[in-house]
Amino acid sequence: MNGDKLTAVLPLILVSILVAFTFWLDRLANPVTLGTGGATRHAPDYMVDGLLAMRMNKSGTASYTLSATKMMHYPDDDTTLLTGPKLVSLGSADAPVTITAHQAVVSSNGEHVYFQDDVRVTRAAFGNSSELVLSTALLHVIPDDSLALTDRPVTITDAATTVNAVGLELNSETRVIKLLSKVHGTYDPSKSPRGATRH
Repeated sequence: MNGDKLTAVLPLILVSILVAFTFWLDRLANPVTLGTGGATRHAPDYMVDGLLAMRMNKSGTASYTLSATKMMHYPDDDTTLLTGPKLVSLGSADAPVTITAHQAVVSSNGEHVYFQDDVRVTRAAFGNSSELVLSTALLHVIPDDSLALTDRPVTITDAATTVNAVGLELNSETRVIKLLSKVHGTYDPSKSPRGATRH
């Protein structure tokens, strides 16, 4: 596999590729136990503690980092489970976006990450905009497209605003959030950084 192809997938998958040959040999010597009906059991073939990976863009700078307290790979569906994941999107140097959760599932091709349970998305403060925090139960992230999606209830807060909605689309590069339905919220202009600059 050449360098260009390696950089085309999620850094987490790079870790899998580096160790895959060793585990492939191990599976040849010790085939995976089959369950009822001949289906391969869903059990990890390897684990990594203290994962830290970085994706570089074409200019050679970091576009995002991914860390987790534990990573477990499942060979039956080629998915990866992350415990305590933290994804930092650096697409915008002025306002990086950080996503944390209790766990996340990474798809077999590394193009999709599904954050689950107590998901928090934090956009750093920049200019006259305060820090923004989004909370939800499930978030589908497509790192290469800088997109995050959910159809679940969400709460978004910043210094002056609290918004509740069901479903959203977030672009971490453009910093645009699209709320999909049942949107309502409150706004206190006296707490806004923009308002504070006028006094």
